[in-house]
Amino acid sequence: MAVGATVTAKATTGVAHLLDPNRKWYNNRRLINLHAWIVLFIIISSANGFDGSLMNDFQSLWQWEGYFNSPSGSLLGALSAMQNIGSLAAYPFAPYLSDGIGRRRTIFVGAVFTLVGVALQSAAQNIGMFIAGRFLIGFGVCFAANAAPMLVTEISYPTYRAPLTSVYNSLWYSGNVIASWTTYGTAYIPNEWSWRIPSIIQGIPSILQFFFVLLAPESPRWLISNGKDAEGLKILAYYHADGNEQDPLVQFEFAEIKAAIDFDRTVNSDVGWKALYSTPGNRKRMIIAIAIGWFSQWSGNGLVSYYLNKVFDTIGITSTSTQLLITGILAIWNLIISVSASFLVDRIGRRPLFLWATGGSLVFFTLQTICSAQYALHQQPAAAHSVIAFIFLYYAFYDLAYTPLIVTYTCEILPHSLRAKGLTVYSVGVSLALVFNQYVNPVALQRLAWKYYIFYCCWIAFEFVFIYFMLVETKNRTLEETAALFDHKDLAQEIMPIIEAQQGKEKDIQSVSEKDIHSVLEKASEARVEIMMT
Repeated sequence: MAVGATVTAKATTGVAHLLDPNRKWYNNRRLINLHAWIVLFIIISSANGFDGSLMNDFQSLWQWEGYFNSPSGSLLGALSAMQNIGSLAAYPFAPYLSDGIGRRRTIFVGAVFTLVGVALQSAAQNIGMFIAGRFLIGFGVCFAANAAPMLVTEISYPTYRAPLTSVYNSLWYSGNVIASWTTYGTAYIPNEWSWRIPSIIQGIPSILQFFFVLLAPESPRWLISNGKDAEGLKILAYYHADGNEQDPLVQFEFAEIKAAIDFDRTVNSDVGWKALYSTPGNRKRMIIAIAIGWFSQWSGNGLVSYYLNKVFDTIGITSTSTQLLITGILAIWNLIISVSASFLVDRIGRRPLFLWATGGSLVFFTLQTICSAQYALHQQPAAAHSVIAFIFLYYAFYDLAYTPLIVTYTCEILPHSLRAKGLTVYSVGVSLALVFNQYVNPVALQRLAWKYYIFYCCWIAFEFVFIYFMLVETKNRTLEETAALFDHKDLAQEIMPIIEAQQGKEKDIQSVSEKDIHSVLEKASEARVEIMMT
């Protein structure tokens, strides 16, 4: 019966007993190899962060400004948004590649497009060539960014799955750090190489993926879902149990994946785009995924991520070297906070981190708004310095969840059959928010200055309310176990005869409680663990 794929939190303890306490990431050769491959997958996020910072840094370079005749207004918005426009163009194809040719090959395709885009951008002779390069970079990054987090999630050793998937998105800031400090150094080159060199460096992650990603292991879940059970089992055994296919953990993972895929095919017999909203559980998944993707770009961070130099201008900090120095220090700060938070996701939980991140962001963005207003109205230097301090404190909270958890949480709440398409919809939401921000923010900052911040203060307050009522905790659950939190009615329909037999009376679908479901699933899970242990 397919319900065996879904286990309660209590049954997770049974799964934990299947883990070898002596097998750590640092003392097991095959886990070390696995994590080396995972580093290759997650550096695509670094490339994405590099580009996100690059346009911010270029706007502080007089060499770049002079070469392209100081773009401003809608043209500057188009330059900043073009990578995301390229991603939007690739989104209709990305999930079909990820599900059709596999996660590894999709990353390879993305690397090819990205390298072509990097070559065009680095060699740009005019603004049109520069824009075309940025479009292709976004087009290629979309393919890799769709496949890479799923591959990390689906191949990781259970103990490290959530932290590693969280590190994936946190490494956006590693690219941000490299771009900021590279540009800070090349700013002293008095010619066009001050911006061409950072553009070339952007291609390094894609070069590594181009040469090595096809040698990496494929997702066991993708292999099993495509009828390659033996290959999927072999990869699970090789990396999770030193090659022992009869290891209880490997057998448990294999059985759980098989059962979850069978259940998905029963509930979501049509795994087209319609399946994303065909059931109450899937509708709730998509509402949450789209919301947290949108929130991640609409929490005031878009002003700092893409137009920090404009923010500096509003508080009187106009020196190129000072702007680049603060940008570089902020990038290091963000990297430290977000990576540290990545290792707290299984200790603290997703929901508390999201609530702390949103609440703290609201407090310090509001204080940033007040100080910006004070500087604008009274020209107080102390107010300008306070704005910088509150930007750092704002990110100390924002980075608790909106950097490490948005991809992790989206991958967790989506079942295998919908993961590629659902992650694409989430990414579309992120890109639409980015495109909107990148077009609107420079114009709004120019016309409204600090008053524009008030809108974000109100919006972040709404985000806090949404997260409080909508987010479901997924801490310490496997990918398959999380389904029980969303597919309550679908599971109830399937296991209702068992519930009726246990309780000795007929029940209708509305009267089946989560406690009823958990009781059945717990017994099924414990029985399966006992069988595997023997």
